[in-house]
Amino acid sequence: MSATAETLRLATYHSGLSREGPGLLLRDILRGDDPQIDATVAVIGAAAADIVLLQGVDYDARGLALAALDARLAAEGADYPHRLSLRPNTGRPTGHDLDGDGRSWRARDAHGYGFFNGQGGMALLSRHPIGAVRDFSGLRWSELPGSAAPDVLPPEALGELRLASVAAWDVEIMLPGGPLHLLALHATPPVFDGPEDRNGWRNHDELRFWQLYLEGWAPAGVAPFAAPRFALIGTLNVDPMRGEGRRDALRALLDHPRLQDPAPRRPVGGTETADWPDPVPGDLRVDYILPAAGLQVVAAGVLWPEGDGSDPPLSVVAAASDHRLVWVDLDLRAQ
Repeated sequence: MSATAETLRLATYHSGLSREGPGLLLRDILRGDDPQIDATVAVIGAAAADIVLLQGVDYDARGLALAALDARLAAEGADYPHRLSLRPNTGRPTGHDLDGDGRSWRARDAHGYGFFNGQGGMALLSRHPIGAVRDFSGLRWSELPGSAAPDVLPPEALGELRLASVAAWDVEIMLPGGPLHLLALHATPPVFDGPEDRNGWRNHDELRFWQLYLEGWAPAGVAPFAAPRFALIGTLNVDPMRGEGRRDALRALLDHPRLQDPAPRRPVGGTETADWPDPVPGDLRVDYILPAAGLQVVAAGVLWPEGDGSDPPLSVVAAASDHRLVWVDLDLRAQ
């Protein structure tokens, strides 16, 4: 599969490029004998995207793991000379006992779930130069207008816990015809909490942040968003109809007048993007690319082969991640 010379292919992929400790991902990439990494490289290469947003990839301050991954991709013909990786909220300590277990230093007490800071972060690979970046990952949850934080957080954490469980970016991609902004996020799963539904409300507000951003609100000191060419992209972690989650925030984005939903489909026709155990939670649509309403979408899909006769085969795709890569082709010539 590949885009034509007249189109720009965007892809989002919740990878399995996370390990149990810092430095282990880099070790596994450099060793060159990890089947899961081999499978991931095959999936990204098969997508032939111009820009790939990765979730579930461990961060390190010098970007060594991402550079090593990029070198592996380049060796397979998928060259991405421009990349972005910023420190995520996963594993970043809050110093507070968020889950009420009497401890304040465990994975669930971090700004985003993680055993070390940087575990399961977000990264961007691009064939086009990267321009200005607005990183909203530091925004406190309580700073979002109408936030649910006061109802679900311990009082001592209210002024500190960040809204983004992983990351939230507005990234400018410099294209020949003018910039395209990627509104990139990886929202928390709306599960693994208690009756207060903290993660459900947090997921809801992580999505609502982008609704407000599109409607002219911005955090203090940030100019309102006014770019005409953009796409909301990433793991939103809620399905429009099934599974856990507060769907009204997702529906507000899917129905937003500034966005369009190309509803990428797998070869058999479904829109699911995650292969999870049946019956619960089952296969769900949790990964999205929502281009601006004024952009022309020419094709879209979910890279989910139905058997081992495909290229790449289903066994390789399944070995890479329990999520599937989502892609959208845009024709930007007349935009």
